[in-house]
Amino acid sequence: MTTIASGTDTLTRDALTVLQPGFTGTTAPDWVLRRLGEGLASVGLFGRNIASDEQLAALTAQLRAEREDVLVAIDEEGGDVTRLEVRTGSSFPGNLALGAVDDVGLTRQVAAELGRRLAACGVNLNWAPSADVNSNPGNPVIGVRSFGAGTDLVARHTAAYVTGLQSAGVAACTKHFPGHGDTAVDSHHALPRIDVDASVLAERDLVPFRAAIAAGSRAVMSAHILVPALDPDRPATLSPRILTELLRGELGYDGLIVTDGMEMQAIAGTYGIERGSVLAVAAGADAICVGGGLADEETVRRLGDALVAAVRSGELSEERLVDAAERVRALARWTAGARDAARSLPADGEVGLRAARRALRVTVTEGFTPLTEAPYVAALTPGANIAVGDETPWGVAAELGRLLPGTETGSFAGAGAGDEVLAAAGPRRVVAVVRDEHRHPWMAAALDALLAARPDTIVVEMGVPGAEPRGALHVATHGAARVCGRAAAEVVAGA
Repeated sequence: MTTIASGTDTLTRDALTVLQPGFTGTTAPDWVLRRLGEGLASVGLFGRNIASDEQLAALTAQLRAEREDVLVAIDEEGGDVTRLEVRTGSSFPGNLALGAVDDVGLTRQVAAELGRRLAACGVNLNWAPSADVNSNPGNPVIGVRSFGAGTDLVARHTAAYVTGLQSAGVAACTKHFPGHGDTAVDSHHALPRIDVDASVLAERDLVPFRAAIAAGSRAVMSAHILVPALDPDRPATLSPRILTELLRGELGYDGLIVTDGMEMQAIAGTYGIERGSVLAVAAGADAICVGGGLADEETVRRLGDALVAAVRSGELSEERLVDAAERVRALARWTAGARDAARSLPADGEVGLRAARRALRVTVTEGFTPLTEAPYVAALTPGANIAVGDETPWGVAAELGRLLPGTETGSFAGAGAGDEVLAAAGPRRVVAVVRDEHRHPWMAAALDALLAARPDTIVVEMGVPGAEPRGALHVATHGAARVCGRAAAEVVAGA
């Protein structure tokens, strides 16, 4: 049952309503429960909040005991970006793998099963899917999170994903508007800039968002990117031209607009989170996402106070804040009405593995035979981007170890990695596991050294397969989810 704290004025309640904060711990801290009573309408969950499905269900029940209509959001893309299975790797392949299969029915099934599992745990808003067209092969933050580099491909799979996810009663939040695919900078670290004509944006980047809107996406997430062709002064998250005129006006979108994390340096390092949040709501955003890095009550207080002060000073119209808060409540009402859908959706626990197997692209040299003895698995490991994090395991070693007991493994990076692998492997057959070889010259050099000394080396590419296949066997998985590793291990071992 919803509780309302006495003495909380309407303006303060609306300011709290538009925030989507995070917190630490696997149970809700007292301040979160108290703030729910004062007007907070959403929370965001991250890997640190989740130990198991059962624990997550208990946590969401704890939140709903305080506010029945609370929006519980999560960043669960499947694939490389997983929160449900942050410590084991995902049971679902990510977008690039689904795009590689290019079966919209399969994408819909995967999204529906992921949504069913989220709904069973009490989560009703997913910050997914990524609708970015990965047009820049060197993109450091999107990559396998995109369905691919083709506009039409991304559009049809975005629509299928939205439809599948929402069939389970979980609201989709299509991101990162107006498109983060043509960037060479990670907005977690700095403000990316996309210098292309408006016509390119309309024909390439905006098309998947139009498809998502047509499919009924209940939320859209803004990107912290500067797009001078649309607004030369402000990043999309803070731009009335992009959020209100383009997204609301030209594209006709009427759902919830959510910001990307406000503590990301593209905003925090340029405007600051308080000023950024005021500008975002004024520009047309309805919900302020914060909590990936700043996850305490003081952050909620600072942002709530900033919004209230902006209304009282006239910088932010009260009408705009009221409208934003009402859109949050409208989404909460939709999720409550859609809850029954999840209960009737049949479980399909194997759909992720089926999809991962279909996504493999295998290149075999003449005379290759599957492994029958335990190999040495060398993970050539790049630094993880913040969206993925470094706590989620990846690779094929664990899955190969189940098929070929005695498999050994090590992680390598930087100049000389190839020689280090040869020394560590000894006489064992080498399986080299890479991510985005085309983006890392040291990785390509390590493979050069390995293949020169050991032509029978097997290569498993778990990122974007931008380099030419090489090795006695080359397996491109199109992502590093646990199921992608299992599918690759089956091929390597002939299982």
